[in-house]
Amino acid sequence: MYMKAAELREKYLAFFEAKGCKRWPSSSLIPDDPSLLLTSAGMVQFKPYFLHQKQIEPQYVGTTTVQKCVRTTDIDIIGTTGRHQSFFEMLGNFSFGKYFKKEMCAWALEFCLDVLQFPLEKLRFTVYLDDDETIGIWKSLGVPDEHITRLGADDNFWRAGPTGPCGPCSEIYYDQGPEVGCGEPDCAPGCDCDRFLEFWNLVFTQYDAQEDGTLAPLPTRNIDTGMGLERAAAILQGVTSNYETDILQDVIAVGERLSGRKYGEDAKVDLSLRIVADHARAITFMIGDGILPSNEGRGYVLRRLLRRAVRHGHLIGIEGAFLKDYIELIVDEMGDIYPEIVENRALIERVVLSEEERFGATIRQGQLFLDEALADLSSGDTLSGHTAFTLHDTYGFPVELTSEICQEQGISVDLDGFEKEMDEQKARARAAATDDAWETGVSIFADIKADHGETEFVGYRYDEVDAEVKAIVKDGESVDRAEAGDTVEVVLDRTPFYAELGGQVGDTGAIVSAAGMSLSVDDTQAPEKGLTVHKGTIAQGSLAVGDEVTATIDHMRRERIRRNHTATHILHWALREVLGDHVKQAGSYVAPDRLRFDFTHFEGLSADQISAVERLANECIMADESVRAYETSLSVAREAGVTALFGEKYGEFVRVVECGSYSKELCGGTHVGRTSEIGFLKILSESSVGANARRIEAVTSFDALSYVNGLIEDLDAIAQVLHVPVKDAVQRVESNAKHIKELEAALKQAEQEAQAGDVEGYLADAIDVGYPLVIADIGTADAGGMRTMWDALAVRMPSPGAAVLAARSDSGAPLLLAAGSKPAVAAGFDAGAVIKQISKAIRGGGGGKPAMAQAGGKDASGIDEALRLARELFEK
Repeated sequence: MYMKAAELREKYLAFFEAKGCKRWPSSSLIPDDPSLLLTSAGMVQFKPYFLHQKQIEPQYVGTTTVQKCVRTTDIDIIGTTGRHQSFFEMLGNFSFGKYFKKEMCAWALEFCLDVLQFPLEKLRFTVYLDDDETIGIWKSLGVPDEHITRLGADDNFWRAGPTGPCGPCSEIYYDQGPEVGCGEPDCAPGCDCDRFLEFWNLVFTQYDAQEDGTLAPLPTRNIDTGMGLERAAAILQGVTSNYETDILQDVIAVGERLSGRKYGEDAKVDLSLRIVADHARAITFMIGDGILPSNEGRGYVLRRLLRRAVRHGHLIGIEGAFLKDYIELIVDEMGDIYPEIVENRALIERVVLSEEERFGATIRQGQLFLDEALADLSSGDTLSGHTAFTLHDTYGFPVELTSEICQEQGISVDLDGFEKEMDEQKARARAAATDDAWETGVSIFADIKADHGETEFVGYRYDEVDAEVKAIVKDGESVDRAEAGDTVEVVLDRTPFYAELGGQVGDTGAIVSAAGMSLSVDDTQAPEKGLTVHKGTIAQGSLAVGDEVTATIDHMRRERIRRNHTATHILHWALREVLGDHVKQAGSYVAPDRLRFDFTHFEGLSADQISAVERLANECIMADESVRAYETSLSVAREAGVTALFGEKYGEFVRVVECGSYSKELCGGTHVGRTSEIGFLKILSESSVGANARRIEAVTSFDALSYVNGLIEDLDAIAQVLHVPVKDAVQRVESNAKHIKELEAALKQAEQEAQAGDVEGYLADAIDVGYPLVIADIGTADAGGMRTMWDALAVRMPSPGAAVLAARSDSGAPLLLAAGSKPAVAAGFDAGAVIKQISKAIRGGGGGKPAMAQAGGKDASGIDEALRLARELFEK
């Protein structure tokens, strides 16, 4: 049965939805779990449910998703086989104690036979060696004995780690036929050949591994499954490679069109076409989820994939920046199910274009590095594997290109040494990689949340509220009581305190009790989502779990924060209006006295652009628009065109903040009631925070007024010094600056003329070495002044000659210059060799060509010695 990937995706979700599973959207490629670099499995977003930190709604038996995934532990394998990809989609269904093996096996077989219409004789099933229960279930469903294979723990027992959740697996394979196999008589699932293709893994998480190696039963038995969309699509479409499925063939066709090459005609071309197609998908989705190219972490993975794609595009003859064509197709074909790549399309294209241009410059740097390495080699020599690896790793230079350039000069490349360095790098990467989707450690605050639930936040409406103390943490330990002087972290059942989130700093204030306890709250944090923790020191009295207290925020501080937070929304809108839709918030810091706003953009803003942004923002502020906040579903918000923050992850329901008809964003922070409450906004600075991001710092309200008043005071002081009215101060400063520049130029000319006046004296002391040679200390001069002196000497010499000159810069640093006329150079004068010999006397270095060379140094006391060495050199 032929089935397109899009149809398979929908049929899977609909099937498990009909079984009582809740259809869940894909989570971001940036996981909530800090132990993971990227989302690499469908179950990542459900870890809180598996760990019983969250509960699914009672009307559902589980969840079902199609999860976008990126795995990068074997980047260099991608494209060499039909099964490995950096980006793929994982179809999954999950249960957190509601159904287990019997239901899962029955549903899996039903889906394979009735929906996908796979013949039973083509299916093979593997189980863990000791899992007789699962074998019995498969047999009861009609699976023949000979279609079931027992495999060991490496293949069919899943573990989160040495301890923690674990359980047996059952994998479902499809027999692609002996013609694609190894031909061995004992070939079966688990063989390294391609005959038996594993496409669905059913994990039965039922044990808790103990430190002594024993397996204790978990309180609830869970289901975690994953079906590779591309692998299943390959089976349905009658092909043996994921790259031959409809979803990847369309992407490969882009490369065929751009390169003029055809897939299937040349193995090397096919490899490059596959790599570019795969990496283009990963790049699109990674940037769409908020990952930007950088030299570390996720950003490094993205940059490596992007540069690898560009290299292979160039290898098959695609010239210039070309990935935009891939992005257009991927967004058009996959945007319906992943709307984030549609919303961030302009940004994805701009980031990729910027990286392609940067990579072009990197390639040029690599060429210079290679040229220097080859300068010391001759035909028949070998370029070291270390140098080839450095070109590959640091400059992104493909080893094939290195070999080609070397071959033109009769030089070979130590490919064995190169491969050794590559293997060592892979080993380091694997040792550092955290591709496991589980982490068993749970913080003390996770335990508190599990015991007491989330904190009710009432700070949108109230500045003060009565509450009950639910937990106290002191020195990392949960305690029942704390005394005056203790620094503690306190959890209440309800609070008006906003915990630091989304760039907005946490509230400060006080918690007091009727018994006289007073706690000064210095910060508010949320170490677990939904759990508010008040940090501070007890000033007097004692505090105990269960106490009734009154929590009050610092109202004036909150007001200043609210103004700055709403201002970031307005600033975001204004930046998009001036610079374009590719602008996305990439971070922020909202404090009471200032705001910082990071955004995606690729060049510095001009003064006119900054002025335009500031003007638009203040127009919105002074329009006195209403600021409205409300909750809705994420899908409704997207349809309404609400701006989602770049790289942020959202749940099913979201909070929208609207600033009149201007800004409309998803946000959980605190905001003003009307834009006019902000007063006005003043931009203080605009700067770079990376290759693809900029930063604006600004102030609002009284802080903006204070800043502007400070500027006016400075301007008044300048006007007083200049003895002019304030309105004429700028003109007078410009006039004075022009006059100073003219005086400096005149002084420099006078100094040069004075030096030129000494020319006759220097010429009188010239020595004859077959041509006139001046060796002299000319006093104070910069490099330009020394060249001017040489020009004056050259013109006045009785015949073309040479000079070795020394001087001191204005800072006292020693300088040397050697220069010679063409006849002098022809007679053997070599300025570069002279400088190399004498510059050591001033503890410096330099160089140049035979006609002119210069050096700078650290020790001016060595000038006389340098000139003595020059005389000695020519006497010899």
